[in-house]
Amino acid sequence: MKGLLLRLSSLDADATAAVRVIAHFQALLAADRVDPAALLRSTAALAECPAGMELADGRVLRAGPDGAALAGGPGQVSGAADLGAAGRVWLERLGPAGPFDELVLEWLAVAARTLAQPAHAAVDPGLLEVVLSGRETVADRTRALRLLGFAPQAPLRAVVVAAPGEPESLALALLGRGRPPGTVRAARIGGHGVALVQRAAVPGAPSPTGGTDSPAGELREVLRGAVRVGVGGAVEALGAARSWEQAVVALRFAAPGVPAEAVADHDELGTVTVLADLPAARLRALPDVTLLAAVAARDGGAAGVDALSAFCRTGSLRQAAAELHLHHSSVATRLARVEAVTGWRLREAGDRFRARLALYAWRLAWADDGDPLTTPGAGPLTRSGRDAAP
Repeated sequence: MKGLLLRLSSLDADATAAVRVIAHFQALLAADRVDPAALLRSTAALAECPAGMELADGRVLRAGPDGAALAGGPGQVSGAADLGAAGRVWLERLGPAGPFDELVLEWLAVAARTLAQPAHAAVDPGLLEVVLSGRETVADRTRALRLLGFAPQAPLRAVVVAAPGEPESLALALLGRGRPPGTVRAARIGGHGVALVQRAAVPGAPSPTGGTDSPAGELREVLRGAVRVGVGGAVEALGAARSWEQAVVALRFAAPGVPAEAVADHDELGTVTVLADLPAARLRALPDVTLLAAVAARDGGAAGVDALSAFCRTGSLRQAAAELHLHHSSVATRLARVEAVTGWRLREAGDRFRARLALYAWRLAWADDGDPLTTPGAGPLTRSGRDAAP
């Protein structure tokens, strides 16, 4: 509000018009039934030029100042606002921008972000905590699940998102862009965004088990920036606490950057998750982890670790180079430096496996998850004993 008052004070005679712009969008946000198409029609009429919006699912909507829907992609964009994972909005004006276009775009973005949140998808953390608690009664968990819109006997998964800002909103936007069919509810718990995902039942389809319904692949397609995601296994909704704990463990294996590393799925990790049961001190004392720490400490060490990770995961120099947006000779040079420090021969399957295992252990030993996650109703979540004595 202080910022708005400062802006209005600088507009002098035009302050009344600016107030009308703000009031216009506030009225839209207060309306019971406003959708993206209606928002664009209203904005285009207000700005007297076409307005457009890219939705979280990738669809593009455009409207002209007469309220008619416009086909095709954007015309001449005179101003735009990025909504992150929720999409973007813009105005299409021939010639210079209007005197209030910046203000219109600012409030159009606010309204679009609000509409991007599915009805009741962002919930009171207390209700989600009841579902995730191992101490609440079955009756209380069943009631909480039904209030959230979940079927108590159907499978669901927990997803944990670690990111700056509002991780619960980011979780909803990412899952919305991935288009997982079914019910999604999210809240902030322990400084992280926590979402529960229950797939819509498909007639004749097998029960979602064994990772076949995991949103991990869809999340990797839309994930960008310094974000990490942990995905738990599919469990009966009444046992959501188990998927939650698995998602927290998976998050410890995730590293920001390349989407393939930033999204960790507990089912995909498989037996490797036993490493999470080892205390951090013991992991750091492992000889291969010590070697990897020496690689990371050198000049350009981070780039070498990234190259090693990509090569171990893909098994191909060219695929690793494509993933890192480098020439394959650059990746080869970085891997040669890693080999010089560690003594590994990365073209040999045994040494690649050894390096991959060391990468997991190294990540677990020094990962910083930010605010501690907690098991609702049961105190701090035990991070698989990583801080216990060896």
